[in-house]
Amino acid sequence: MAAAPDTDTETGTTLRFLTCGSVDDGKSTLLGRLLFDLGQVPDDQLAALERDSARHGTRGSATDYALLVDGLSAEREQGITIDVAYRYFASAKRHFIAADCPGHEQYTRNMVTGASTADAAVVLVDARKGVLEQTRRHSFVCALMGIRHVAVAVTKMDLADWDEAAFRAIEADYAELAGKLGIERWTAIPLSGVSGDNVVARGGTAGWYEGPTLLDWLEAVRIEDGLAALPLRFPVQLVQRPDVDFRGYAGTIAQGSVAPGDPVRLLPSGRTTSIARVIGADGERGHAEAGEAVTLTLADEVDCARGDVVASAKDAPEVADQHEAMLVWLAEEPMLPGRQYALKLATQNAVATLAEPKHKVAIATFEELAARTLEMNEIGPVVVTTDREIVAEPYAAAGGPVRKTMGGFILIDRDSGATVAAGMIRFALRRALNIHRQPLDVSRETHAALKGQRPAVLWFTGLSGAGKSTIANLVEKRLAAKGRHSFLLDGDNVRHGLNKDLGFTDADRVENIRRVGEVARLMADAGLIVLTAFISPFRAEREMVRAMLPEGEFVEIFVDTPLAEAEARDVKGLYAKARAGELPNFTGIDSPYEPPEAPDLRIDTGAMSPEEAAEAVIRLLESRSA
Repeated sequence: MAAAPDTDTETGTTLRFLTCGSVDDGKSTLLGRLLFDLGQVPDDQLAALERDSARHGTRGSATDYALLVDGLSAEREQGITIDVAYRYFASAKRHFIAADCPGHEQYTRNMVTGASTADAAVVLVDARKGVLEQTRRHSFVCALMGIRHVAVAVTKMDLADWDEAAFRAIEADYAELAGKLGIERWTAIPLSGVSGDNVVARGGTAGWYEGPTLLDWLEAVRIEDGLAALPLRFPVQLVQRPDVDFRGYAGTIAQGSVAPGDPVRLLPSGRTTSIARVIGADGERGHAEAGEAVTLTLADEVDCARGDVVASAKDAPEVADQHEAMLVWLAEEPMLPGRQYALKLATQNAVATLAEPKHKVAIATFEELAARTLEMNEIGPVVVTTDREIVAEPYAAAGGPVRKTMGGFILIDRDSGATVAAGMIRFALRRALNIHRQPLDVSRETHAALKGQRPAVLWFTGLSGAGKSTIANLVEKRLAAKGRHSFLLDGDNVRHGLNKDLGFTDADRVENIRRVGEVARLMADAGLIVLTAFISPFRAEREMVRAMLPEGEFVEIFVDTPLAEAEARDVKGLYAKARAGELPNFTGIDSPYEPPEAPDLRIDTGAMSPEEAAEAVIRLLESRSA
């Protein structure tokens, strides 16, 4: 049975809700009818609606209410919604922000965007078709994003002759779905966006239905986030120092409440102090709670900066550098395990590395499928490792409020700046909390001093056949002649041992360079001059290795050989095999090479012999040591 709707009208509040459903379920028509019946359409827009209905409408000479919200020209021409359209309107009792989400499977990422800020959802089901795969997909996303209030709008009841049996069958099917997803507060409503029955006013054609209209339900939904009752979490957004006598920490309270005198813990440092003052826009405050923007001052002079979290001293959250999270992949390019992405959670920034997903979810059946990566619109649990400890909590713990601020994050491509994924923290990994670096008495500086040299990683990059290994080998011979301690890591040699389990997919290439980078870093710690000869086609992974090392120790050497020249050499016959389709994912043929934008040294193999190139590398190395 459907859960009983909330009965107390939330007068004066603002409800953010989304509409979603399969293609042609009538989302835009329903929302347009809601706006029309509430008198939210200005006269000039009504006139435009009549003209557009005749030109683009799907109902002949009748008014097509979908055109009130299908604002994009591409939508009007195709008769579908392809982006999230936000609409602001109000009834006599409440304000609303509605997100009209697209129905196609390929726009799941757009629905995630709409669901990320919604308090409730209106899931549309065509009375003639029943609960479909997209109904399951959208309900899954709603549950995943922590939406606790759902109205099942059974649309087009007029085309189903207002058949109560059809409605009750859909209600029963959704009850089973809601039970699997843990959606407890849901209500099924039979209606018609075209006629307006049960949208704003009750229709006379369904006398057997005694529940609320859609507007009744929207006005009655209680926004009970429960965040104010939780322990304090205050992400510091800005440190304010207007003069030498004042230091304040500005931000928005993510959860809990705060008052002068409260004991707090600063994270991730773990230092404790207490609140001295709470300052709001209206001046000194004796109390503030979740959702309010305030400035806090502390009783003690302690180190606190943007990205830190002021938390309740009695119930502070965990701090860890590994978490399991549910990831919704948003980018067209697939997730690359091992690649580094920028992570933003509240006001915290970190560099995140992703493991292979544990599985991906087949949303139509909720089956867990094996996966090595996530493609666009796919969802699955992934272990996220950050370069520093972050403060995070489970996004939607069972029975508790949704912690969107402290549990939700986004991942950003470090090269393009595009958002590639949305994530929801599930839990911190205990093993991450139990692993600590062991302090060693013999430092990397001591190792270098014993060898009488400055460590370095000479990173040779370029196409296959460019001459990387040849030049690197000549450089090492010269270093040996000078009594220098070095080691050459060659791409082919490493793949015979350490990386023999890796192929040549983009994900395997990323992992190949990550492993080599870690080995090179350890060798540099031992005081060696490390030479690496790898195609290393992606800038992101070369920058990842640079970030592993102290400033100035990573030397990027671009062995610049045109593709035609490298292919003409083809000593190993690899290009010929790639052209014949025998070597998929071959760099330069069907897999990209991203040349360095500002290498430390560029070697033009068309104008420089291998011996001259080796001498140029030696001169660069000696200039760094001078």
